[in-house]
Amino acid sequence: MLRIPRLYPILDPACFPDAAGMFSAAEQLAAAGCTLLQYRNKYGNARLMLEQSRALRARLGSSVKFIMNDRADLCLAAGFDGLHLGQDDLSPESARRIIGGDRWLGVSTHNPEQLAEADKTSADYLAIGPVFATTSKVNPDPVVGLEGVRRARELTRKPLVAIGGITRANARSVIEAGADAVAVISDLLRDPRKSAEEFFEILR
Repeated sequence: MLRIPRLYPILDPACFPDAAGMFSAAEQLAAAGCTLLQYRNKYGNARLMLEQSRALRARLGSSVKFIMNDRADLCLAAGFDGLHLGQDDLSPESARRIIGGDRWLGVSTHNPEQLAEADKTSADYLAIGPVFATTSKVNPDPVVGLEGVRRARELTRKPLVAIGGITRANARSVIEAGADAVAVISDLLRDPRKSAEEFFEILR
């Protein structure tokens, strides 16, 4: 079973004024000690996504594990280390056939039924959320709260990543509810290095 870092930053180009801002944030996060980053681009075309993914890999090298959101083909083309799937993406087993057995595979879930189903697959880790209200999705699923994290913990022995509205103010409570890691977008945008270092202090 893989060991997933406590802090799981997600880089979304939509959160930055330009690509340079995203690259700078990635470098700051790595400098703070982040060893796992997800690239999530819901609006870019495949060519742009591949260019940005390869640029991220070139800038940070092998010091960081990179996870591609949604796109198994781009995961391979960019030389990323894993793939993260939503409920409306490829099935985990279809994705596994594409990315092979060595890359990490994560699956997002939003309720106990989805999590129990994902637990039966070859996914390496499962995500549960949104834990709290989030602004990073246009049509978010219903909030599961800390009780949803506790329930998810009961249903799987796989590493559990909590996502959705997680900040420095509430991250500790999410870990105490049973999550192995917290996925964060918004609360890392302002001064990414300092913010990540503060998360690490809280999550120790």
